[in-house]
Amino acid sequence: MNLPLRTLAVSLLAAVSLSFAAEPKEFLVYFGTYTKPPSKGIYRARLDVATGKLSAPEVAAECRDPSFLAVHPTGKFLYAIDESSDPAKTPHRGVAAYAITPGTGQLTLLNEATAGGPGPCHLALDSEGRGLVVANYSGGSVAAIALQPDGRLGPVGSVMQHKGSSVNPARQKAPHAHVVTVAPGNRHVLCADLGLDQVLVYQFDAAKAALRANEPAFARVPAGSGPRHLAFHPNGRFLYAINELLCTMSVFTFDAARGTLRDVQLISTLPAGEVMKPEFSTAEVAVHPSGKFVFGSNRGHHTIVSYAVDAATGRLTLVGHAPTGGKTPRHFAVDPTGSWLLAENQDSGTVVVLRIDAQTGRLTPTGQSIAVPAPVCAVFVPVK
Repeated sequence: MNLPLRTLAVSLLAAVSLSFAAEPKEFLVYFGTYTKPPSKGIYRARLDVATGKLSAPEVAAECRDPSFLAVHPTGKFLYAIDESSDPAKTPHRGVAAYAITPGTGQLTLLNEATAGGPGPCHLALDSEGRGLVVANYSGGSVAAIALQPDGRLGPVGSVMQHKGSSVNPARQKAPHAHVVTVAPGNRHVLCADLGLDQVLVYQFDAAKAALRANEPAFARVPAGSGPRHLAFHPNGRFLYAINELLCTMSVFTFDAARGTLRDVQLISTLPAGEVMKPEFSTAEVAVHPSGKFVFGSNRGHHTIVSYAVDAATGRLTLVGHAPTGGKTPRHFAVDPTGSWLLAENQDSGTVVVLRIDAQTGRLTPTGQSIAVPAPVCAVFVPVK
């Protein structure tokens, strides 16, 4: 009797030890930038999970305006938007694929491909790494691109052209696809179009890089809101859309079987009583890995807003606001452990580390920051 029990105990101890060993203690963090001097392209640093300390940044790849980035599920490849591309002048540019060198994290260019339209601004991959989707801001379109087994970009499989306008004559005379995200389950792609005040839904076949309009094809946000970025809750049932022009957050429930959205809440991203000013706008939205909190960035106000999530409905309750320690937080990222938030201050060229309270969602400054020129995106790759 003792031998089996002892064997079981040893097996359990080994499994527990293995699970702890598998937890990454460090992440490579890649930063997309705008490459007006002194920026040279994509930068990399290392994040110590225990302390929140970032190492000094280094150039991972020299390239032009690699604003938004996405990492392949295997962690072997990284994809970047090239916002300097022009379909007429540079027909074979718009998206770039890189191989990630194990250990150092250096990037090696694999190939480049068209984004399927003018003004690419955002990209996303399906969870199995078979296909990539791109939002083209000035062209008002969404494109799907096949990925090859070696990480290279294949041909464009679909381009969906948006049409229409909305009520803000300065920003909404035409469609402006601002973000794309692949819904959990890989069956749908969603796009926030700032120019249309719509969150559009497409049926998606990643293997064929095929997109088709869902039925119904979109959900609306209030006129003049300008939806900018989207984030799914880990449960896949709630979607959060941050609205750039009016500094609000729209909350939707998502039916994964039908690909339909239902709006359940609209809440301000600014403190109560704060008067909206011309320089105020929002940028990024992210959900904490636990699903308990949602965060959003306020440009001009230079803060990150924190909300608590109602687990049953997805509705939000304000927790508070934290200064980003710089100017224009165009993007921020929550590390995969949920311990740290990296606020990227585009106009002050800094990445500031804020601590996340796991119980309340409140953000507090750590006093740690690094200098990255014009940072506008951050993604994580575990160091193994």
